[in-house]
Amino acid sequence: MGKGVKAAVVGGVFAVMVGGAGYGVHNIVSAVNGDAGSGTSAAETKKSGPPDKDEVRRTSEAFFAAWEKGQAAEAASYTDNAQEAGALLTGYGDEARIGKVRITPGTATGTTVPFAVKATVTYDGKSEPLDYESELTVVRGQTTGRALVDWEPSVVHPDLKDGDTLVTEESAAPPIEAVDRDGTVLTKEDHPSLGPILDSLREKYGEKAGGTPGVELVIRHAEGAAGEATADTPLLTLAKGKPGTLRTTLSAGVQAAAENAVQRFAESSVVAVKPSTGEVLAVANHREDGFNAAFQGQVAPGSTMKIITAAMLIDHGVTSMNGPAPCPPTATWQSQTFNNLTDMAPNKSATLANSFLRSCNTAFIKLVDEQPLTDASLTQEAEERFGLGRGDWKTGIASFDGSVPASGGPDRAANAIGQGQVQMNPLNMASVTATAITGTFRQPYLVSPELDGRQLRQADGLRAGTAAQLKQMMRLTATQGTGRDAMAGLGGDIGAKTGSAEVDGKATSDSWFTGFRDDVAAAAMAQQGGHGGDAAGPIVAAVLRAGG
Repeated sequence: MGKGVKAAVVGGVFAVMVGGAGYGVHNIVSAVNGDAGSGTSAAETKKSGPPDKDEVRRTSEAFFAAWEKGQAAEAASYTDNAQEAGALLTGYGDEARIGKVRITPGTATGTTVPFAVKATVTYDGKSEPLDYESELTVVRGQTTGRALVDWEPSVVHPDLKDGDTLVTEESAAPPIEAVDRDGTVLTKEDHPSLGPILDSLREKYGEKAGGTPGVELVIRHAEGAAGEATADTPLLTLAKGKPGTLRTTLSAGVQAAAENAVQRFAESSVVAVKPSTGEVLAVANHREDGFNAAFQGQVAPGSTMKIITAAMLIDHGVTSMNGPAPCPPTATWQSQTFNNLTDMAPNKSATLANSFLRSCNTAFIKLVDEQPLTDASLTQEAEERFGLGRGDWKTGIASFDGSVPASGGPDRAANAIGQGQVQMNPLNMASVTATAITGTFRQPYLVSPELDGRQLRQADGLRAGTAAQLKQMMRLTATQGTGRDAMAGLGGDIGAKTGSAEVDGKATSDSWFTGFRDDVAAAAMAQQGGHGGDAAGPIVAAVLRAGG
């Protein structure tokens, strides 16, 4: 919480705002006719069906008039959720300090009314104009039959979501000027998907960066699903603070390439790291909800998981790169049958390298039953060798470090091919590739641990022989296997692994791809993007091309 006022409460007093008398006459007439507030005339009968044009006009006008006057309870009574609407509209005046509200409706499209808001934010003698646009939709009340505003927080401001509040106060953290590894300033305007990340960096490191706070109107977000706090989103600055400089590990050039690459595919994310250090070079998301899925996502990684599974098989002496890994058409594990891609020819004499570069599921399913492997072997490989799954990564912002639970039954086999109970994100898989090609686990980070003295995760890493085999198998995948098309044209030392993750309820698989080029490793996923090379592959290739 910042140093200013507390969060909005239901039933609080809503300060009367000056201006907005444009709807006053109509509101009085409506009251006489029984349309204002929560009352209805005795002569009215319950209506059904969508509200008509006149009902949309009358309801929106009455709502706007009450909002302009600061009559929170009155405005809320014209919505289908008076309690939540009243709380947010009360906070609009009391907590956000927004007054002199003037609302100009646009032309309605059906039951949806766009509108423009002009207002003034005032705090401690400082005032700034606030202008924005939003819209509302009028619906038929289910119990009363009245025409009501379909309540969403976005009615009050388009950036508000459930649980969010508006607050004007002295900033909880001073502003920062985030710079990349070479000193280039990183802004939300140049790198849009960095917006939530820059907000998080400011909240955590604003004071350490040496700045002084200002006064701002911000969106205070609700806690995430796991109870973690989300950084405030600034909307308007009333008094500028002095920004401190925060150096990050990002590369402006690689970040720009990542931003452009994810725009090609919906619901996609990518991360690039420097394997020799663990420094994060780029993180980008293409999502409407602003969620940093690249760092915090928790989804099945598909066959990119075979990097870890192959390492487990080699480390336990089950097989080796040039050892046997037959690829039958199907494989059954404890009554569950696993298949390969429909166009994959079986190969009874396949080596591990061949089954890896073709991404043969059945080869890996057959091998996870070999001695001395147990239900916990894959978990131990992930945690002890690749640094995953213990919840202790300290990247500089909120992140998830993967989950590879010890599973029995069919999930033991499914986990081996990145399904079952395994959960990852692009950050995790970029790190897996970095560990695979160097043999050393270096926990990824976005801000140097020297700034705040935090301890990075440690892990054993891989035996030299295991790392050498993994790197060579990834090279073969990029030049001869499933990653060949996506990696075509890239020079240098390259490698890759593709993945397709089936998700319950979705007709199309999630697309996964991870790869390296010299001292850059990257991983991407695109929800419902199909096979690994279809969507995630081009994203990774674009980032590797920029990082070379």
